[in-house]
Amino acid sequence: MDGQFPQDGCRHIIIIGGGATGVLAAAHLLRDNPFLRISMIEKSQTLGCGIAYATDNPNHLLNTRVHNMSAFPDDPEHFLRWLHRTGEAPSATPDCFIGRTTYGRYLESLLSAWGGDRLTCHRQECLRVEESPGGVRAHLDDGSAIMGHLAILATGHAVPQHPSQGMRGGWDFTPPRDPEAEVAIIGTGLSMVDHVVSLLGRGHRGRITCLSRRGLLPRPHAAGQALAIAREEIPLGLPVSRLLLWLRARIRRAEARGRDWRDVLDGLRPHVSAIWRSWDEDSRRRFLRHAASWWEVHRHRMPPQSAALIAAAEARGQLQLLKARFQRLDGEGLHLRTPEGPLLLPADHVIDCRGIRRDPETDSAPVVLDLIATGQGRLDPLRLGLDTTEDARLIARDGRVSRRLFAIGPCARAALWEITAIPDIRLQCARLAGSLGRLPEALH
Repeated sequence: MDGQFPQDGCRHIIIIGGGATGVLAAAHLLRDNPFLRISMIEKSQTLGCGIAYATDNPNHLLNTRVHNMSAFPDDPEHFLRWLHRTGEAPSATPDCFIGRTTYGRYLESLLSAWGGDRLTCHRQECLRVEESPGGVRAHLDDGSAIMGHLAILATGHAVPQHPSQGMRGGWDFTPPRDPEAEVAIIGTGLSMVDHVVSLLGRGHRGRITCLSRRGLLPRPHAAGQALAIAREEIPLGLPVSRLLLWLRARIRRAEARGRDWRDVLDGLRPHVSAIWRSWDEDSRRRFLRHAASWWEVHRHRMPPQSAALIAAAEARGQLQLLKARFQRLDGEGLHLRTPEGPLLLPADHVIDCRGIRRDPETDSAPVVLDLIATGQGRLDPLRLGLDTTEDARLIARDGRVSRRLFAIGPCARAALWEITAIPDIRLQCARLAGSLGRLPEALH
């Protein structure tokens, strides 16, 4: 099939990226559209893992309970049944937190039934993709090319290929050689939690200093149930400050009735993309500058087990949380700016965990960089990722909306904002699978 269009009468879709997003997209398309063939392009040897689920550390847990991690929103017990049936976690309950390694195996299992003619996996890197009136052509790093009716980019997060000099990357869990080493972690989000849990699990005894501009930790999960919130009661389109005032008032009313703030945020989750779309560019920019950090530590919470380890390390003085802005790293240590003034923090081992809002023009996959360079795609005005329509169609530099190129998941988060967690990605994949089944003009 090197550069040749398939002649078997089936509609052929190319999925570029075989991490969680790509696997979920393939699973939905294969299940819901019996006359599709899929070619998946993924350079790693394991499907479904990406950067989030490639860990082999049993202490790295999902940040969401089992009952919200099914691959299929219309079958919420699918993951739980798999855990019981395979013996991976026979005693798992809907409310427990499972290891991310186990979840990676679950994602890979989603495609195990689709072999032969309907699913082909190419263990290569996609360097570029070209759209023409008759289809799309994906060029691989071994010199071959694949033709299809359309292509879906599912390349995941923009991750720096090379961390800053002297630092470990956020997904590099190589421990310091000396268990007494002074460790500094830049960033205090969920990636930092994973690193602290890893260090403590290996018996690290040295001080760990975690720093960020606001010094905020992800809040822990707690027992509760999402509050039913109707879209009509949300002040869509109003300024960010007005929405936050409404949200605080909604939380106060819930707490007066014995509910928890988490119940309100979980009830708001189905409406987050509508809120994002209701704001103009200036409102979105203000949210990112002033409110996104507060939102994320409340919205993206850590498992109770991880929270307990963090709290214990703080209580014994091993873990320090510092409100500071990172400026540079040199032979003396980390040069920081704190509210009290400049600070030099000596460190033997430095880890960069500054999260997923990187520069997509420098840190994205090669195929994304090529799309931007050639003008077939463009970054959104806030530089969050590829610019797409609400239904995931790629927008070119000149504003043209593609008929055959789609982008989903974290690489195209600008259209929906909350599209980095499995419950949101699976819903996007389900909708895309349904819409492509109703688009014969794009598939022939």
